[in-house]
Amino acid sequence: MTPGARVSAAIAVLDRVAAGEPAEKALTNWARRARYAGSKDRAAVRDHVFDVLRRWRSTAAMGGADTGRGRMIGLLRQDGPSPETLFDGAGHAPAPLSPEEEDAGSAPEGAASRDMPDWLWPQLAHDLGPQADAVAEALRHRAPVFVRVNTLRADPDGARAALADEGIEARPAGLSPNALEIVAGARGLARGAAFTGGLVEMQDAASQAVVDALPLAPGMRVLDYCAGGGGKALAMAARLNGGSVAVHDAEPARMKDVPARATRAGADLRIEEHPRGEWDLVLCDVPCSGSGAWRRAPEGKWRLTQAGLDALCRTQAGILDRTAPLVAPGGVLAYATCSLLTCENTAAIERFLADHSGWMLQDSRSFLPGPDGDGLFVAVLSRAR
Repeated sequence: MTPGARVSAAIAVLDRVAAGEPAEKALTNWARRARYAGSKDRAAVRDHVFDVLRRWRSTAAMGGADTGRGRMIGLLRQDGPSPETLFDGAGHAPAPLSPEEEDAGSAPEGAASRDMPDWLWPQLAHDLGPQADAVAEALRHRAPVFVRVNTLRADPDGARAALADEGIEARPAGLSPNALEIVAGARGLARGAAFTGGLVEMQDAASQAVVDALPLAPGMRVLDYCAGGGGKALAMAARLNGGSVAVHDAEPARMKDVPARATRAGADLRIEEHPRGEWDLVLCDVPCSGSGAWRRAPEGKWRLTQAGLDALCRTQAGILDRTAPLVAPGGVLAYATCSLLTCENTAAIERFLADHSGWMLQDSRSFLPGPDGDGLFVAVLSRAR
């Protein structure tokens, strides 16, 4: 595919996304129809689509139209090259810009200039204060790629050497001692022996730092109550030197890859459909807005509503209420989100402490999206003996 044909494909996918189709589904459906597209073509189209999704409002403003075509024009006006070089009508490239399109487009203002929904930006600005603009800007761009060195299989130096043998360049990341940032060759990571052999796992550096903040020690009974794909459970198992971690999720289908991931990592993860008894540590990595990771999943930024956020806060409170009795006296209840919003983070902990006696906030940490990782929050609560 020519660069122009890739732009045409991205325009078609973006129009389907604007009509309500999830981006991943729209990209998959396009790829199935476009058998001629090679891996580099598919990667380039995907990059175009997600670059626009991160900047949904500003690209429409600069392109002069709330369409896939307008947004791709706007993206090129932001990042280059000039739209006229790719919108030339040659082969499968988009038709040349009309005189009206050449004159259309303007710099976005207010929340649109930050690529934020109008209803959400004031709340985010209030919660983040002087850091709000920098965070909004970070969310407009691609996230770095990080891996966690699985210490059940390797140490950081050994993992870096194994990656280098595959043409993948990695360097230590600052937030966690076992985090590596992939600086070259990231597209080949999932096919390489270092990954398939369990030496490394894909995991954001801030997500790793959340697990680092937990008071884990070998021999503890540990439950990951909202395990999802099992990323944090695998990291906890490594910190427990191979000790068992129980995993649970309200939607068991989310854990379908857990057995295979555990086998690859050499970790002992046990699925608990109905957790009972008392645990030394229970981690609740609760469903949330995902606002701290919107550069990885940008659709969430545009699909979130105030009603949806309110419902998430109720769900989070309910999970804390259900898991508190599972913690043994003297044990720990850890609460984590990938959110930047106070209502999902510190306010949720304040509500819990106000409603539950015998609990104390032991530690809390916030991470903001930037070059070191995504935006996450963790609070560690201890139960009285």
